[in-house]
Amino acid sequence: MTFKAAFLAHAPDAEPEKHRSLVETAMYKLFTVVVKNQVQAVEECKRLVKEEGIHSVLLCPGFSDRNVAEIAEAVGENVGVAAARGDSPGRRVPAEVRIKAYSS
Repeated sequence: MTFKAAFLAHAPDAEPEKHRSLVETAMYKLFTVVVKNQVQAVEECKRLVKEEGIHSVLLCPGFSDRNVAEIAEAVGENVGVAAARGDSPGRRVPAEVRIKAYSS
């Protein structure tokens, strides 16, 4: 059996149809997609579950707890959903970089 996971990140200039990739081994598939907003994130997660059979969704630190809950509801109880957050620097550093990048 192949384990299938997806990683989603936000970027204001994202085009999910274009900004995506697949890393694949004999036993693992990792789909990455960059989305513009939460609406696109929900749509993309639902599509990945339906078309690719995703088992797990990992979201970048920019997704709020509410965003995570909305995606978890959209994909159903058979798909794990988590946000990539860690210690204080793990939350602070990505936030600072996003602020700088988006204000440029």
